[in-house]
Amino acid sequence: MYEYNDVRVNALALAATSVWRKPLPQVLKQAIMDPIGASNTWRWTGYRNAWIVLDGQPVQSVSGGGHWGGGMFINAYDMARFGLLTLNRGNWNGRQLISQQWVQQALTPTPAKTDYGYMNWFLNTGKKLLPSAPATAFVHIGNGTNMIYVDSEHDLVIVARWIDTKAMDGIVKKMLEAF
Repeated sequence: MYEYNDVRVNALALAATSVWRKPLPQVLKQAIMDPIGASNTWRWTGYRNAWIVLDGQPVQSVSGGGHWGGGMFINAYDMARFGLLTLNRGNWNGRQLISQQWVQQALTPTPAKTDYGYMNWFLNTGKKLLPSAPATAFVHIGNGTNMIYVDSEHDLVIVARWIDTKAMDGIVKKMLEAF
């Protein structure tokens, strides 16, 4: 059975914070955002009541969803850079920031929902999500339908923000026609 649920993401964030022993925004900044040349304007925050004590210090456990004041707030430039990172299967200028095996697993359809990989890796299995795009394309979709379209067949990343979900395929179709 499949049901979208932010609680699982929030539980994973709490577990990862406990494993890394530091706030996840700090981990993301050091391991991904700084190496890909992201701006310093992105923010990843938890809910106002999502604080824990970690090694004697108060630490906010960030949320996975963009609801109730928590989530990631990121500009189009940084979204595009993240899209390039995933287009290149976790490699940034010769440095493997995300393991290729993990990216491959993220792009593997789940049994319960075949057009869904890990977290926000939405797959184009059977060209159901984006009929105009190659079946190998995938998208990262955030709250408000902020989309990072990743297409290795065309060596293409598209960022579209605050769009109607139904407009995603039309945007991709127009871009691919422009080629």
